[in-house]
Amino acid sequence: MSDVADLGLSTDDAFARYEAVRPRLPTASFPKASQHGQSLADVADRWDGFVLDAFGVLNVGDTPIPGAVARMADLRRMGKRLCVLTNAASYPRAEALAKYRRLGFDFTADEVVSSRDIAAAALPRIADGARWGAIAAAGDSFADIPTKITDLHDTADWSGIDAFLYLSTARWTPSLHAKLLREMDRNPRPLLVANPDLVAPREGGLSIEPGFWAHDVADRTGATLHWCGKPFPDAHLEAAARTGLAPHRLAMVGDTLHTDTLGGRASGMGTILITAHGLFAGRDTAPFIAASGIIPDAIVTTT
Repeated sequence: MSDVADLGLSTDDAFARYEAVRPRLPTASFPKASQHGQSLADVADRWDGFVLDAFGVLNVGDTPIPGAVARMADLRRMGKRLCVLTNAASYPRAEALAKYRRLGFDFTADEVVSSRDIAAAALPRIADGARWGAIAAAGDSFADIPTKITDLHDTADWSGIDAFLYLSTARWTPSLHAKLLREMDRNPRPLLVANPDLVAPREGGLSIEPGFWAHDVADRTGATLHWCGKPFPDAHLEAAARTGLAPHRLAMVGDTLHTDTLGGRASGMGTILITAHGLFAGRDTAPFIAASGIIPDAIVTTT
């Protein structure tokens, strides 16, 4: 199930769910108030570089956000360093890079960090030599992940799986989720979530992402899950390292409070919330900020 409408999940529902699972998320301190502007141009002088979410900042689904390509060029002319940090774990980073280039962006391979990469590096630390069962998109070859992986969609018998790797919801269903819950109850095993997002903005609305289902596993089984990607620090710190700048000289730019803003602040970065294109498109963000206490350093309408 990948269509959020099937579950009736709205922006309000997603926000409430993020708040409910907040004890599993990093903690951070926040400024007392946010600077406001129309675009990144209005706040760019505050930081030397920008770590950019993709969905809701650069693109919505497969559509570039108007003006985003030109804005990246403007930031480069200002001498700002850029890095894309994406929780899109359904496909290898090379495919993500190719997508951005199709949309008109000129990011280099070193300027893209995927939570899939972070997860691949973590697998030996979590369960070295394990046979991993992947929840993945159709056609995923796992060639970029150097370990033993079985596509769970290709086998009915999960008893020989040593650990689970959650990459994509593209083919996931409530019945498969129920099966995973039974497996985790019967034989608890490591579960690594390579995309902690609950939802993501697409052309037709919000899509359900792996974090939505994974938190339900934690709620129902009591399992301690392993998380790779925003808002957890490994991803943000890897992105900072790619820029060569200390985190405090960077701003995390995103469309969500609980992943981009919380994760950026927890990692020592400034934060910028984009309001027009992502989770809060068409909504006043002030009530959500007040309810969560997650306060961005800056709030701008568009990229």
